[in-house]
Amino acid sequence: MSTMQAMRRTSPARWLLKDSQLPSISGALDLVANNKHFADVRHVSTLPTRGGLISPKGTGGRSSVSGVVATVFGATGFLGRYVVQLLAKTGSQVMVPFRGLEDSHRHLKLMGDLGQIVPMKYDIRDEESIRAAIAKSNVVINLIGKENETRNFSFEDINVDIPDRLSQLAHEHGGIMRFIQVSCLGASHSSPSKSYRTKAIGEELTVKNFPGATILRPAVMFGTEDRFLNRWAIQAKKLPALPIIAGGKTKLQPALVLDVAAAVVAAVRDEGTSVGKTYELGGPDVLTVNELVHIMFDTIREHPHVIDVPLSVAKLMAAPQEYLLKKVPFPLSPVFPFYSDYVHSLEVDSIVSPEALGFTDLGIKPRKLQGIAIDYLLAYRAGGPFMGSTVGERTAGPLRMICAAQLGNELLQNKQASFHAMFSVSFFENVQKAKARGFPL
Repeated sequence: MSTMQAMRRTSPARWLLKDSQLPSISGALDLVANNKHFADVRHVSTLPTRGGLISPKGTGGRSSVSGVVATVFGATGFLGRYVVQLLAKTGSQVMVPFRGLEDSHRHLKLMGDLGQIVPMKYDIRDEESIRAAIAKSNVVINLIGKENETRNFSFEDINVDIPDRLSQLAHEHGGIMRFIQVSCLGASHSSPSKSYRTKAIGEELTVKNFPGATILRPAVMFGTEDRFLNRWAIQAKKLPALPIIAGGKTKLQPALVLDVAAAVVAAVRDEGTSVGKTYELGGPDVLTVNELVHIMFDTIREHPHVIDVPLSVAKLMAAPQEYLLKKVPFPLSPVFPFYSDYVHSLEVDSIVSPEALGFTDLGIKPRKLQGIAIDYLLAYRAGGPFMGSTVGERTAGPLRMICAAQLGNELLQNKQASFHAMFSVSFFENVQKAKARGFPL
């Protein structure tokens, strides 16, 4: 073969068509639709114009296509970041509606492959912006929640109106295959907590509007960014004594946030076994508030310094703060270390019902609270993560709890020591005084 012939065969000009041979636009579209070469091109989008099934492709990693296009409301929150991470990790595309600053979702964009995390500005009270957020999705997850009421959003707005609106629009959409509503453990019409009562109403409206919705009721969650153990640790470092409400006898069943996020993703990706069901997600251990507080003290290596606040006194302390939060037009830092609704929630135990579906029914083994799961508390140790005020001592347990609480209250009543000095007594001094006073050890 001559050089000229080879050039003629490989030259791109050979494929050019004359103007008279150019197909029309409709003909070109038919050519693309019927040509297998074009159908297999990698850059051709498989996203539907409306939610529906997408064929999975790839090996299952973040660069694969899982077939899931999920809109996650509340994605910028504590639980939301872990849900987005697990979805994106398996090749799902995640729509992230946000209403705050442009940087509020910045940390989420790194969790998925290029273009898989799609931030979308929206207004939760504007139905058109919600429709735009779920337009191309086949899964909707509602993680929106709040621990206190404000001037702009009451518990009715957050826990009733929003789930009602989202479930209605998801039903009208027609292509939403799964709707996941994340509520909370203890949601009941008879609960003393207003948040829990409104959560129960929101669950009912969600199921009414979207009968196949999955309801998840996680217990109080702990993790690196939590407002549970972190809050206690901060208060322990700043306050002379950590207030424990009603003797700390309320029973809780804390769950690791990673396990709850895994449960959300499991409900999305199962074969339909979770559709229309309610799951209560509690950790493997049932602990009282007192026990949890002393585990926290033991982890940060501080001598426990607690004070018992009666329930009635705690309600009076939180009432003025609650009033201001509903009136002022700007964010307000809490003056007291607890909110009014938090006080009410401690009137009853928050544990998983014996007959309820749970983590194991979703194929997840929940992790215990102690150990690696709360290593993030090491940052609160005085002198660094390997130091602390009680190096070599064990400060947790019922013995220390009895000594610190009973002796502290006695010293306070008798005015024999200042408020700060009352809690600076060492462990061994407390034991000696407890034995001298006849406390059962």
